[in-house]
Parts: sequence; C-alpha cells; structure tokens
Amino acid sequence: MSFIQRITAAPSLPSGVSLLLTLLLAVAGAIAYPGFGSTQVMLNLLVDNAYLLVIGVGMSFVILSGGIDLSVGAVMALATMACAWLLQVAHWPAEVVVALVLLGGALFGALQGWLIHAFRLQAFIVTLAGLFLARGLCFLISVDSITIDAPLFLRLSQAQIALPGLEAWLSPAALIALAVLGGAVLVAQRSSFGRTVYAIGGNEQSALMMGLAVARTKVAVYALSGFCAALGGLLFALYMLSGYGQHGQGAELDAIAAVVIGGTLLSGGQGLVAGALTGVLLLGLIQTLIAFDGTLSSWWTRIVIGALLFLFCLVQRLLARRAGA
Repeated sequence: MSFIQRITAAPSLPSGVSLLLTLLLAVAGAIAYPGFGSTQVMLNLLVDNAYLLVIGVGMSFVILSGGIDLSVGAVMALATMACAWLLQVAHWPAEVVVALVLLGGALFGALQGWLIHAFRLQAFIVTLAGLFLARGLCFLISVDSITIDAPLFLRLSQAQIALPGLEAWLSPAALIALAVLGGAVLVAQRSSFGRTVYAIGGNEQSALMMGLAVARTKVAVYALSGFCAALGGLLFALYMLSGYGQHGQGAELDAIAAVVIGGTLLSGGQGLVAGALTGVLLLGLIQTLIAFDGTLSSWWTRIVIGALLFLFCLVQRLLARRAGA
C-alpha cells in the first residue's frame, strides 16, 4: 500500500466517537425535554449553523494539510459588509455582488496561501494578520450595521423548502451547505487534489519527494478556505439580512473546534471532511440543550465545548502514540 493510500484509508476513531456522542446527546435531549426530538428541532441545527458548516468544510482542508486559518471569521464579516454595501449603497445587481464576494474571498485566501508557502511563514501568523486586515476593512466600509433588503436576499431568507413525507423544512442556506459538504467529500476522497492534501498533512517533505504539486495545492487549500469563508458570510447575511463588522466574532474558533471534534487531527494528514458536519451538529446540540433547559447560562456552551476539545485532543494524542508504538 502506498503512502497516500495508507494515510487516506487510515481509520478515524475520533470521528466515530464524535458521531456516537452526537447521537447520545440527541437521545438524552429527546428523553429529558418534550419536543426536543422533533424533526424540525433537529433540522434547525443545520438551518441555524449552515454558515458554520461551510466555513468548517474549508477549515477541514486547511487542517488536513497541516495548516490553520484564523482569518475565516473576519473574512466572513467582510463578506457580509461588502455584500450589504454593494447592494444597498452602490445598488449593484445581487448576482454580480455574490460572484464578486466569492471571488474576493478566494483571492484573499490564495494570497495567504502563497505567502505561507513562498516565504516559509507560519500559517498562524499569516492568517492572524489576515484576520486583522479583513476585520479592519469591515470598519473602513462602515462602522454601523447595514440592513439588506434586496429582493433576492429577502426571498431566499424567507424560503422554507418542505421535505417530502415530513412535516419539516430546510432553508436554502442549509441545502447549499449540504451541497458544499457533499462536493467537498468527493473532492477529498476521489480526487488527486484531495489525496495531495492528505499527503502534505502527513509529511510535506515526503509529498515533495513523491513529486506532488505541494505549492499549488497549499495555495489552493487556502483559496478554498477563503471561498468557503466568503460563502459562509453570504449565508450568514441571508440569515441576519445585514452586514456588520462584528459578525463572525469567534467563528474561526468555532470552525476549528467543529473540525477537531469531528475527528480531524490538528496536526494534519488524518480525518474526514464529513466530520465537520458531526462537529457542527454537536456544537448546535449543546447550544439547543442549554436553551431547552432554560436555567443554565449560555456560557455553559463554551465550557462544554472547551471540555470536549480537551477530550478529543487527548484521544488524538493517545491514538498517535499507539500508532507510533
């Protein structure tokens, strides 16, 4: 078995643990709180977190490649601000605005990826600089929130797509997020780009010796992350019908948490892109359980997420030591 085949076929126990924990929490919530287990409540986990799932997909590729992207929350906010300003102030057509925002996000990410590879800079520092840059650009556009009332955004925001055979619905944003996830899974598992991402995350020097396109792939990974952050911003703009420089505060940390809890190794090279869905649903379940309880502070969400991150990092370290032995 080749190096690439071995690392892409590696079992992902943390992903299984995350999925099992998600199912157990869902069952426990359904037993403890009337109405918690309804189909619509479960689907609302995806409706409310569609933007985070899209950002998590992009972050999955970055982490699988052995990198990190701290700029995604700020790029998401910048996407909402650019979208709102172009729609409401410049009065550009919505279709043109959407295409321009997505292109801008991809170019922003590609620039970061190029800097990281060309100058051998730490991804943490480069993307932290990107975070400050994107967040600052938000407030150059406007320090106030800009309401979006473009007809296309209003229609998509209010649309509810009924599911056949169920008295439940999904939003267009949720369907877009699922489509992005499905496409990303196929790319990660069935394409040479996906296999190269795993190889770089496993051992970049080995990937270079194998003749893989390391430079192009690293730039493409960060471009994909920037694209997903911009798309997440557009979905969040649909959800909030506004652009604001404070949108997306902490979204980069939520995305990293979702990816790691979903079973992807923070050191890169192992994990499943589909694990981002499990991680996002688990975070949403925790928030929903606390909301249904009604007596706990919302800060318990952060406490539980922190504990889960500690747990999954410990599991990953133990698995790595076992594999090394």
